[in-house]
Amino acid sequence: MRIYECADYRAMSRRAASLIAAQVVLNPEGVLGLATGSTPIGLYSQLVEWYKQGDLSFAGIRSVNLDEYLGLAPTHEQSYRYFMQQNLFDHIDIKPENTHVLNGLAADPDAECAAYDQLIRELGGVDLQLLGMGHNGHIAFNEPGDNFGLGTHVVSLSERTIDANQRFFESRDQVPRQALSMGIKSIMGARRILVVVSGEDKADAVCRAVTGPVTDQVPASVLQLHPDVTLVGDTAALSKLKEAGVPVCG
Repeated sequence: MRIYECADYRAMSRRAASLIAAQVVLNPEGVLGLATGSTPIGLYSQLVEWYKQGDLSFAGIRSVNLDEYLGLAPTHEQSYRYFMQQNLFDHIDIKPENTHVLNGLAADPDAECAAYDQLIRELGGVDLQLLGMGHNGHIAFNEPGDNFGLGTHVVSLSERTIDANQRFFESRDQVPRQALSMGIKSIMGARRILVVVSGEDKADAVCRAVTGPVTDQVPASVLQLHPDVTLVGDTAALSKLKEAGVPVCG
């Protein structure tokens, strides 16, 4: 695992965006696995800026997103399809038909999950998968205790994840209790993985994921077993790694 330390959120976003941009330039018809949440917003903004400057094109890129809330329409302001449109897709030249997000209103969620895994296979797999990391070490919506062998599946959200997402809704009661999510097996199938982390509140999770045992109690720890993982974080998020003596690059 390669670990890069950046001074702050802005620098982290730019470094992570540069890695994604390099992937797009090297493989302009490749498949990007994309993530939502507050952490990737800055890097998406940087990619949009480079596109508008004429430095980058997504015309041939295909994308697949990690997850979606069960029960939310694509037009709902808190759906992940809406997030991607607002923060990236509507501002670059990626073709709408090449952007793929799980359908939160699927009549048969299990069938939707199976079809999504088939879609990823038909696309030839994910070339670069972007990930954030939750406070409990979850990646996508794979919570502690979830089976590492699962593909895309229906997930019941933990109380901690519901609490963390409450800020995006008018009340806690409005936060969906389930989601459709790529599983650990799906994520580990990507050729390359890029993890972005920011803030002191993520320091414990990052340290446990990188230095602790590989355990389903810290889902991100499974990334230790992947052959090509890059972690980009700001100084605060990587603080406990440095205390533990883990080498990081500047």
